[in-house]
Amino acid sequence: MTLTRRGFTAGVAAGLAAPYIIGSARAQSGGTIKIGMCAPITGPAAEAGKYATGGAKLAVEAINKAGGVLGKQLELIIEDDQITNPGIVLAFSKLAAQPDIVGFLGSIRSTQVHAMAPDVMKLGKPVMFGGTDPNLTKLGNPWLFRFRPNDSYSGRVIADYGVKTLGKKKWAVLHSTDAFGTAGGKALTEALGKLDATIAIDQGYANQSQDFTPVVLAIKQSGADILGSYFTFENDLGIFARQLRQLGVNIPWVGSPSIVNVTALKLAGPALYGTYGVADYAEESTPGAKAFGKAYREAYKVAPDNQSSWPFDAVNVLALAIKNAGSTDPQKIREAIVAIKKYPGAEGEYNFDKNGDGLHGYNIVKNDKGNIVFDKHIEFDD
Repeated sequence: MTLTRRGFTAGVAAGLAAPYIIGSARAQSGGTIKIGMCAPITGPAAEAGKYATGGAKLAVEAINKAGGVLGKQLELIIEDDQITNPGIVLAFSKLAAQPDIVGFLGSIRSTQVHAMAPDVMKLGKPVMFGGTDPNLTKLGNPWLFRFRPNDSYSGRVIADYGVKTLGKKKWAVLHSTDAFGTAGGKALTEALGKLDATIAIDQGYANQSQDFTPVVLAIKQSGADILGSYFTFENDLGIFARQLRQLGVNIPWVGSPSIVNVTALKLAGPALYGTYGVADYAEESTPGAKAFGKAYREAYKVAPDNQSSWPFDAVNVLALAIKNAGSTDPQKIREAIVAIKKYPGAEGEYNFDKNGDGLHGYNIVKNDKGNIVFDKHIEFDD
């Protein structure tokens, strides 16, 4: 493991410069290259869906402005996944029925990616996703490519920072009981064990809970001196954060990426001040992250978060792979994605491994009275 103040080597283009590389080779032909995207347009995560589609659209617009890919413009086709498992299966089936769609963006929710994975395998076309359950790239499905670090890394980073930097060893571990939360809680618990920390309480909760009072009281009574969390939905996190403070629990808190998502910050407000998070997207972490943040704010008049950064990177990488392959053949695109190394994205530097994981570390950030401040990047070599 190496700890670095992340920076790209001199001469590597920042994230938004990447589309201009993609558009350099042109073949004069008509039509468009179609990309399908499943996103929550309706339902409890509709606001997050706006950030996700915003990131993807920003990439498409920049690429098209620079000349497109292989002489063609990109076309983004979006279907509403309603943030449910049946919803994303239906959304993906609608997109998959269109034979001219060459690649897809899936979900940031691990449970949804699990639900669509069998259909992805049957279709045999590249699907980019943001879910962080480590098992998703261990399914033997060669068509899944992850655009955020998986939770085997986030658990180790949360544990490392909490124990070594904050000096806390008696932990409360809180997580949702879905695939994402269960995997994340397990990864954190295992990482803490290797650092000789103790688990005062390991507490699961059901998504879309309206009252976290029993959970907060259990944490308070456990005697834990630090909290590590994996929240799937930002609205749950907002309710929990407010109730945690209302009941007088003020121990240090290091959370999974949802703790610094824009939606969570709006919902929780001051209840999240002073907390820490692992963040795959941190605007001050790299030149690519800064460039993306500036462009996103100029386009939408709001700051981006990881809901928007990974789709932005996914579109850019898919487009670059099509350009490098010189083809829209699925197998050639897949091989071109796997071959991508040292790509400077908004989320970090992409180096795809044989499983389809592109990123291998996390940023640590702090909520300083509502401002998310970058601290350090922790990268793993394995």
